[in-house]
Amino acid sequence: MLADPKRQGETMNAHRSETDRMIAGVCGGLADNLGWSSFRMRLVWVFATVFTAFAGVIVYLALWFLMPKASPAFEPAPLQPWRH
Repeated sequence: MLADPKRQGETMNAHRSETDRMIAGVCGGLADNLGWSSFRMRLVWVFATVFTAFAGVIVYLALWFLMPKASPAFEPAPLQPWRH
């Protein structure tokens, strides 16, 4: 099972995670999109990197630059108390 069945009709918007990150948030963002745990995604990524002669490192770097950051969960209120 690749994706969460509750998210069947949703489109996949790949993004880098801002909260679940070790280096750049690529694995955390992919795990979020697939409905996996981030530990599982990182484990798959490490095995894929080792068994493909470290091609996963190049793919990770490419995704780091190509995937946008996730939008923040909330927008902080502007610090302008004179405007109500």
